[in-house]
Amino acid sequence: MTRLWNDPADFADEMIDGFVAANERYVRRVPGGVVRSTASPAGQVAVVVGGGSGHYPAFGGLVGPGLAHGAAMGNLFASPSTQQVVSVAKAADNGGGVFFSYGNYAGDVLNFDSAQEHLRAEGIACETVTVTDDVVSATRDERHKRRGIAGDLTVFRIAAAAAEAGADLAEVTRLARLANERTRSFGVAFTGCTLPGAEQPLFTVPEGRMAVGLGIHGEPGIDETGIPTADGLAALLVERLLAEVPDGVDAVRGARVVPILNGLGSLKYEEMFVVYRRIAQLLSHAGIEVIDPHVGEYCTSFDMAGTSLTLFWLDESLEALWQAPVDTPAYRRGSVAPRERVGPAVAAAAGGSDAVAPTDEASRAVAGTVLAAVRTIAETVDAHVDELGRIDAIAGDGDHGIGMQRGSRAALAAATAAVDAGAGARTTLERAGDAWADKAGGTSGALWGVILTAIAARLGDEGTPEATAVAEGVAAGSQGVMDYGKAAVGDKTLVDALVPFAATLSQGIDGGAGLVDAWRAAAAVATSAAEATAELLPRMGRARTHGQNSVGTPDPGAISLALIATAVGETLVGLAASNDDKENAYVD
Repeated sequence: MTRLWNDPADFADEMIDGFVAANERYVRRVPGGVVRSTASPAGQVAVVVGGGSGHYPAFGGLVGPGLAHGAAMGNLFASPSTQQVVSVAKAADNGGGVFFSYGNYAGDVLNFDSAQEHLRAEGIACETVTVTDDVVSATRDERHKRRGIAGDLTVFRIAAAAAEAGADLAEVTRLARLANERTRSFGVAFTGCTLPGAEQPLFTVPEGRMAVGLGIHGEPGIDETGIPTADGLAALLVERLLAEVPDGVDAVRGARVVPILNGLGSLKYEEMFVVYRRIAQLLSHAGIEVIDPHVGEYCTSFDMAGTSLTLFWLDESLEALWQAPVDTPAYRRGSVAPRERVGPAVAAAAGGSDAVAPTDEASRAVAGTVLAAVRTIAETVDAHVDELGRIDAIAGDGDHGIGMQRGSRAALAAATAAVDAGAGARTTLERAGDAWADKAGGTSGALWGVILTAIAARLGDEGTPEATAVAEGVAAGSQGVMDYGKAAVGDKTLVDALVPFAATLSQGIDGGAGLVDAWRAAAAVATSAAEATAELLPRMGRARTHGQNSVGTPDPGAISLALIATAVGETLVGLAASNDDKENAYVD
């Protein structure tokens, strides 16, 4: 269990602050994460890694000479936001382009890809290799769908060594892709992990049993078995990985392999050494030559008791790069020459001016309605945060509730500040959407940012928008979510509630209904659609791997959208009843 925290919502930020204070020799704080505190050569490719917090030493602990130039660090088990990734990448950039690498999770892909598009638009060359080492998360024929676990280390290290050796962005990318193709991992767990402030772990394993094929975000395993002996576990790990030798390895016998036995958070080193003793014997019996074995914590899952084995199959070029020296807060190999410090951290906030766009009295009145709606969203999420987390933990990582809470609270603070500054409707909702995406991170943070920004664009900062503009904004948000997240109706995501909500809202308004009545009717349809996701198998996101576990339970993203739509509808009813003079709010 987790014992020490202040406010759970502040845990990740306070953890990063403490990490930087303890490691100023290596890192400095920037908005969104950390970058090296030592100078890098001009023109060198910047290797930027990242993901959710809760996996230390991944990701901040791997920043330093010989390894990453920067790490974008999201909230616990939630991907960093687009804004965070952009901030870290700009701070790490040396003029040679930015290479991104991270575990293949939906939220990380959404936000890193969006950041890459932003940076390329500004003239910064970028390339990406996602890590896909977990053999149980998809079949060999669909390796591109696999998630990344402790194999992050091999890909990060090869990319960084190539960058340090002077390789250009294309060559760094090629070598990182080769490293990923030659990395395979498989893990087990004996207990789940408990996030700060949570009363229960994200999943439980019966006493004397072991979850097989788990993920590093608290996702439950794909199977369960009795706990074997240490030798039995070693045999399970080795046999599963030797059953899938990477393409390009000519023969197992005579191959050279780096084994990485990774602790997931609370398994003792002594236990892992007992297991590794047998792993080494089994690899030797298979005729495999072990190179530079690793036993320790490299990518954890907060306080989970478990372990994973990674096999990194070397070739001549990869082995040469693997021997390069590394010096980071949590990972050291060889001897790195002292590097010049760049001086104290200067973490200037991104985002530019706080000035609001020109507006008029009518739009400021609509901004009041926007603020009321955003306040309702935050209150609704607060009221259901535990239940949303419980639903998400059944086949996911259990962070949906707290992620929505972080996002909606940030949106409320931003909307309040915008209204206080005299902003119009568009600016108020845009700033709320940006703040939500930034502070929530993860898939839901990115998608709610898309929804709110699309609606905002139709509201404008002048005049009073028609109800049709609201419907058009919701429709644009629905399409934007599908384009951005690549999900469709039937995939068991918030799209299953959002699409019928948008369609019903448009139909109602096109048919002559007022905004309030059309919205409430659409919310009812969204609620029914969200509840119906209980019978679906997930085809997108982390729940895809554990799809059968979620049958009988609705999708948390769809449920949270339906709850919010319903509550906002009731707020609109209240505003309409008290808004005869139309001075303080707008409801058509």
